[in-house]
Amino acid sequence: MKTYKPTTKSRRETTNVTYRGVLTRSEPEKSLTKGFRRAVGRNNQGRITMRHKGAGHKRLYRDIDFLYNKKNIPATIKSVEYDPNRSAFIGLVFYKDGEKRYVILPKTAKPGDTFMVAENAELSAGNRLPLKNIPVGTFVYNIELKPNGGAKIGRGAGVFAQVVANSEGYTNIKMPSSEIRKVNENCYASIGVVSNEEHHLENYGKAGRSRWKGIRPTVRGTAMNPVDHPYGGGEGRQGRGIKRPKNIWGKVTGGRKTRHPKKYSDVFIVSRRRTGKNKKQS
Repeated sequence: MKTYKPTTKSRRETTNVTYRGVLTRSEPEKSLTKGFRRAVGRNNQGRITMRHKGAGHKRLYRDIDFLYNKKNIPATIKSVEYDPNRSAFIGLVFYKDGEKRYVILPKTAKPGDTFMVAENAELSAGNRLPLKNIPVGTFVYNIELKPNGGAKIGRGAGVFAQVVANSEGYTNIKMPSSEIRKVNENCYASIGVVSNEEHHLENYGKAGRSRWKGIRPTVRGTAMNPVDHPYGGGEGRQGRGIKRPKNIWGKVTGGRKTRHPKKYSDVFIVSRRRTGKNKKQS
């Protein structure tokens, strides 16, 4: 991590991921980029459906290949790049047939490394193969939930899942959330751990940097009026005054399960994720 001399109060706390010696290119591949407008927490009617999002620096979208539909063709990593739209590092890869694509890189990747998407590829970082051919205990990322559906799970910086078991046409995967879930054994996954594992140690240091990222301020419920929040009102600093913690709309938040009781994917969940006090154990 990169730290700074404490020339100001905010500079004292600021920490950044060290990009020097890791990133090898500053400008993206023009043919794989496009302009786009971020949703910033609004739905198709322009109404806010997620608070604390808005503004932020303009971004150029990098077209990432999550489908990995070029099989049995070797690919070479040409550069390691920063992507403002995600926490992991991305890499520009050249396939042997001449096509260029962007992919999410594993943490050990560097320019010149090669990988392959194949049913019987080697068990080395970056290679991609079906879950049924991956040994128990292996760390994987970019996991499909449906065959040929594209990578959906394990795409954030430093994230990985673990193969736990194979049986009856399904592979048990231990998710980053600690949930154990069954996935079709014909789904593909990449070997390794996602790059930029120090991302979670970053400290923005000042409010302005959050605004650059598109994160708007969060106001405490106790600082509001009674009409605006269940915790609002009172003279001076007050406790919440109600038995259970609630959100701004009055719904219970602490300790209540929010998953739909008859969700379609319940049949695939072997073990639920740990939450609340149980999360601290083991």
